[in-house]
Parts: sequence; structure tokens; C-alpha cells
Amino acid sequence: MAASPLQDPPEAPAPISKVVITKVFVRGLKVEAEVGVYHYEYGQTQPLVIDVELDVAAAGARRLDDTLNYETIRNDARALAASGHIELVEVFAERLAEMCLADPRVTRARVRVEKPLALAPDAAAAGVEITAVRA
Repeated sequence: MAASPLQDPPEAPAPISKVVITKVFVRGLKVEAEVGVYHYEYGQTQPLVIDVELDVAAAGARRLDDTLNYETIRNDARALAASGHIELVEVFAERLAEMCLADPRVTRARVRVEKPLALAPDAAAAGVEITAVRA
């Protein structure tokens, strides 16, 4: 039997779970950057491959404004790469993590930076992975 227009519609059942953290990630982002400690690494760019995973307090996101846009991660990585020479990939990773943590919803940032040419042809890549958490 259909509900009368004067009656309230039946209540939806209570959800059985609650989202408390959203993981936003970018995997395999390629940027060209001046990075390295050796004299031949100054004044020229080399490829970096970047993975970023963020814990974002964005429960129940229904619109882009409710969460962190992963284009922001790409744009931050490109801006950092364009900012000038950085000697260590550790520093690159830490700076990118700090840029990600600038959004107050981000509680943890895991950043992996690979230099594909670092040990070529003996290895596919070398690099670092760091995890930064909001203090």
C-alpha cells in the first residue's frame, strides 16, 4: 500500500559503517627536476617518478570541495620541481609532504620519490619514501 501524502516517508536504515579517513593518492607521477649532489646533475633536469598517498579527514565527501583534489598533488610536485636545484630526493620528498600537509584536512602524507636513471642500467630505480604526520 502506498504512503499517504500526509504521512512522513519511511526512514532510511542507519548506515552500517562510517568513513573516517579517505586515502587520496597519485601513483607514477612523472616530473623533470634538477636534483642530485653530483656536479653533472647541476644545470640539467632528470626524470623523477613520484607516488603520494594522503590520509584526508574527508568523511562523507559528495563534492570535490569536500575532499582534496588530486590535481593539487600534481601541481605541487610540478611547482617544487620548477623551484630550482634540490640536492637530495629526501629533501624533495619532505618538501612535497609539507606542501600536502598545508591542507588542514591532511593528517598523514606518504611520499615516494624514485630516480629512474640513478643506477641505470643496473636497477630500475633508486629513491626514498618518507611518511610525515601532522604534529
